[in-house]
Amino acid sequence: MNTTTKRTIRWGIIGCGDVCEIKSGPGFYKSENSALSMVMRRDADKAADYAKRHNVPQWTTNADEVINSPDVDIVYIATPVGDHASYAMKVAAAGKPCYIEKPLTRNHAEAMQIVEAFAAKNLPAFAAFYRRQLPRFVKAKQLIDSGIIGDVTAVNVMFQNATHQRTDAQNLPWRVQAQQSGGGLFFDLASHALDVIDYMVGPLINVTGSARNVTGIYDVDEIVSLRFDLQNSIGVGSGCWNFASQCSEDRILISGTQGKLDMACFAHPRLTLTTQDDEQVMELPDPPHVQQALIQSIVNELNGEGHCPSTVVSAARTAKVMDDATVSYYGSRDGAFWESPETWPGRRR
Repeated sequence: MNTTTKRTIRWGIIGCGDVCEIKSGPGFYKSENSALSMVMRRDADKAADYAKRHNVPQWTTNADEVINSPDVDIVYIATPVGDHASYAMKVAAAGKPCYIEKPLTRNHAEAMQIVEAFAAKNLPAFAAFYRRQLPRFVKAKQLIDSGIIGDVTAVNVMFQNATHQRTDAQNLPWRVQAQQSGGGLFFDLASHALDVIDYMVGPLINVTGSARNVTGIYDVDEIVSLRFDLQNSIGVGSGCWNFASQCSEDRILISGTQGKLDMACFAHPRLTLTTQDDEQVMELPDPPHVQQALIQSIVNELNGEGHCPSTVVSAARTAKVMDDATVSYYGSRDGAFWESPETWPGRRR
C-alpha cells in the first residue's frame, strides 16, 4: 500500500484578469493537492477583489512579490503576451517552475529564450495550451493512435469570423497590437489549433504561409493561410484564418487512409469519426474550468506522478509555425520587429 503523502502545490498568479475568472483561476484551488496562495494585478482594487471572491489569502500589485514569495511554489503568468518573456526570466532566476498563458511569446526567438532559461536551471515550465487535455482532443488523439483512420494523410483547418471588422481603430485591444501580442488575432486564436494538431498528429514542419491586411483598420495581419508537412506521418496540411469575413466557420479535419475525424477548435465539443462502414458522432463537452485538467497534470508532475503534455518546448514549436506562416508579411520575426511597423513589407499603406 502506497502511503506517500503528496505535497500541496501552491500557486501564485501574475495578472489575475479575465482569463483567471473561470478558465484557469478556479482550477488552481479545485485540483487535487493544489492551492492558490497569492495573486497579483497592477490595479490594487481589482487584485483585492479577485482575492476576496476566490478566497486567496494574499494579493499584491508587485509581480516580484509573487515570484519571490516563500508561499508560492509555481508561478502562473497570465498577462498580455508582451510581458511573458520578461516575467518568465524572473521566475527562472528565482528557481521556480512556471506556467505561462498562450500563446507563449510574441515570436519564436522569445520562446527559445524561455526554453533555454528553464533548461539551464533544470526547471519544468509549462504552457497553457489546455486543449491538449480537453475530452474531444484527447479522444481524437486516442483514435488516431489506435489506427482506426489509418495513416494520417491530410490535416485541414478553416476558421473565419468578422472580429476585426468591429474593432475601434482609436482604441485597439492589445491582441491586435504587435508589440503586445506579436501580431493579429492569428497569434491568439490560431495558436490553439496549431498546438492541438501538434498534440494529435505530431510536429508541423516545412511551414510556408501568406498573410494579408485588407481592412486597413490597423497594421497587423487579418488573413493568414499556411501549408505544412507532418513530421510523424506521410501527411500534409493546410490552414486558413480569416478575420475579415462576414461568415463564421470553425473546423479541423484530419483525414487518413481508412477514415477521418471532424471537429471544431472552439465552436462546439462534437467529434465525428467517419470510416468506410460507420459514422459516430461523439458529444464530449468541455469541463466548467477548461484549464483544470491541464493544471491537474502539472500538479501531478510536480508530485512525481505522470507528466503535463503542454510544455514550453511544445509551445515553442507552435511559435515557430506562426513565425513561418507570417514572415512574408512582417519581413522578419526576429528581434523587436513589432517596434517598426512602417517597415513591414505586407503592411497596408
